[in-house]
Amino acid sequence: MATFLYRLGRLAFRRRHFVALIWVALLTLAGVGAASAPAAGSTSFSIPGTEAQKAFDLLEQRFPGASADGATGRMVFKAPKGEKMTDAAHRATVAKTVKELGDGSEVVSVTDPFTTRAVSKDGTVAYLSVKYDAPAVGLKDATRDALETAGDDARATGLTVDVGGDALQAQPDAGAVGEAIGLAIAAVVLVITLGSMIAAGLPLLTAIIGVAIGVSTIAALAKALDLGSTTSTLAGMIGLAVGIDYALFIVSRYRAELAEGRDREEAVGRATGTAGSAVVFAGLTVVIALAGLSVVNVPMLTKMGLAAAGTVVIAVLIALTMIPALLGYAGRKIRPAGEKRGKTTGTALAKPNLGTRWASFVIRRPAAVLLLGVVGLGAVALPVSQLELGLPDDGSQPTSTTQRRAYDLLSEGFGPGFNGPLMIVVDAKNSDDPKAAATTVTDGIKGLEDVVTVTPATFNKAGDTATITVVPDSKPSSAQTEDLVHAIRDDVASKADADVLVTGTTALNIDFSQKLSDALIPYLALVVGLAFLLLIVVFRSILVPLKAALGFLLSVLAALGAVVAVFQWGWLGGLLGVEETGPIMSMMPIFMVGVVFGLAMDYEVFLVTRMREAYVHGESPSQAIVTGFKHSARVVVAAAVIMMAVFGGFISSGESMIKMIGFGLAIAVFFDAFVVRMAIVPAVLALLGHRAWWLPKWLDRALPNVDVEGEGLRTQAEKDTDPDEDRELVRV
Repeated sequence: MATFLYRLGRLAFRRRHFVALIWVALLTLAGVGAASAPAAGSTSFSIPGTEAQKAFDLLEQRFPGASADGATGRMVFKAPKGEKMTDAAHRATVAKTVKELGDGSEVVSVTDPFTTRAVSKDGTVAYLSVKYDAPAVGLKDATRDALETAGDDARATGLTVDVGGDALQAQPDAGAVGEAIGLAIAAVVLVITLGSMIAAGLPLLTAIIGVAIGVSTIAALAKALDLGSTTSTLAGMIGLAVGIDYALFIVSRYRAELAEGRDREEAVGRATGTAGSAVVFAGLTVVIALAGLSVVNVPMLTKMGLAAAGTVVIAVLIALTMIPALLGYAGRKIRPAGEKRGKTTGTALAKPNLGTRWASFVIRRPAAVLLLGVVGLGAVALPVSQLELGLPDDGSQPTSTTQRRAYDLLSEGFGPGFNGPLMIVVDAKNSDDPKAAATTVTDGIKGLEDVVTVTPATFNKAGDTATITVVPDSKPSSAQTEDLVHAIRDDVASKADADVLVTGTTALNIDFSQKLSDALIPYLALVVGLAFLLLIVVFRSILVPLKAALGFLLSVLAALGAVVAVFQWGWLGGLLGVEETGPIMSMMPIFMVGVVFGLAMDYEVFLVTRMREAYVHGESPSQAIVTGFKHSARVVVAAAVIMMAVFGGFISSGESMIKMIGFGLAIAVFFDAFVVRMAIVPAVLALLGHRAWWLPKWLDRALPNVDVEGEGLRTQAEKDTDPDEDRELVRV
């Protein structure tokens, strides 16, 4: 591996014009593809195999043209103080609004509040419902605009008007200002770490190019592959973070090789052969973790994982080819490590730095450091025991949005459960008396607790399938509403002479959470198992990969604990812009497991390969730890700060899901890099000593030698040395 990458790096250095041209061509091709691709069509959220999804599929089949998955909108009206919506003037205003909405495109139906009894008991709040023939993410912008502006005339008469429903589902806002701040912080860290603007600019430039290629490719394929905008946001977030880090490691190693006295082409080759090998295996662990999300069998999650994995592959390829090419262009403007402008300090690399001093401290007190790190992360992880999962709805939106105001008005006028009605689908195709079966279901639900309203059964044309709407007394995300769903499925369904399926927001959330919980163990086994085998090959050790996996579990549990404390309990919520606490997004645990595992292995590979390199070259276990920190600690810290800055920039997003992901990943990187990799890892290695690098002889013979340490480069250099060179120098 090291020898191949060494040659690749030197080739890219010499053929820099050709390499640069290839990447510019790929960037142009992706950009043109994104610009000329048809607009993304409707993307659907489906959970194959769940009861809620079966209900949607049955509705599509038995109620053709009803657009079971079509978007819905609600316009909520509230009368001024002392007035009622039933006043003649207000009724006329609402009727005008209904007619205006009914004339719009993509509209299937619009209900009149006064004929559908959609007026609160006190008469102060009313609402109309709009049904569309396309899913929320597939609606035209003009359709959304028409829904938002249809209430302008009503507002002019003094009514309070707000709009909710998934028809106004906003495109995720990545937080452009926060992202720019993250990039600015990354730039400052790079300048401090690499010592010059030019050296710092290379990782930023290549990372941006890589993300641009990845995101443009996603945009070009969005319609064909049914990709949502969240997919490109996640891919950009991860691609930018790993792209900067991978380039940073190679540039940093290049400067260290220059400081050893090697010429620039040789330094590029060795940097690509050694640090590049670590980049390849670090990238592989991230790709395995992201692509492994496919085992969950949730199409949206699969597409997000594969798209993000694609951007990581691009980041690795750019680091191995474009960085060496750009280093060729930079020439002497990139100075050796330890060399200041106009002054050379040849002993800079030999002097103890903060990394060596910290490593020496840990080696002297490994048990205390290990205990403190484990107990500290364990304490932060405690809130995980109170984790509640859910799906975001309008109730989780900021209070400044019309969706949130509409949600609150409906809760005020009709009760909190009105925002999350349950849809009961009665499949009576094999029943002797479909109407009697539907009546049995209706009466059974009326006898349950936490039920406010049960609408009469509505049959399809064939008369073999009925739908019943149930309005709970509690809000959609409450435990009481979940209990109601279980009661309908377990008690009512068992007594009916028909198949009874429950769907709706709460039912969908229950099924989604259950599906993710069932998939978590197989996913962990697959991803951690594959990465464990990969790390055995890299480190030629059993205990080092095992320690890496256990450290990852600490990191992810602590990060999830912090997410629960902030987004569910509200701790520091005001500081982070969390306006509404509630359940944690259902996919958050398994998503964080995937992404954090990949990133955790990044730091493990970068830090420990340098220790392994020193150990293989004859240093004692303790000295190898110090050497690894001497060369890698500064860069690992810089990489972690950069990644935290990039992820942290997304906390400013107005989209609760993006905000939660950004915070979760940023805090996970902090825990993993600064507590696990920089404290727990050296403490464990110090306690294990030589045993850390133990590998059974039979396994050692069976494993391929990937030579991450670059031993092959040293052997090759010795072969290339002229044996008569010294005698020739003596004669001269």
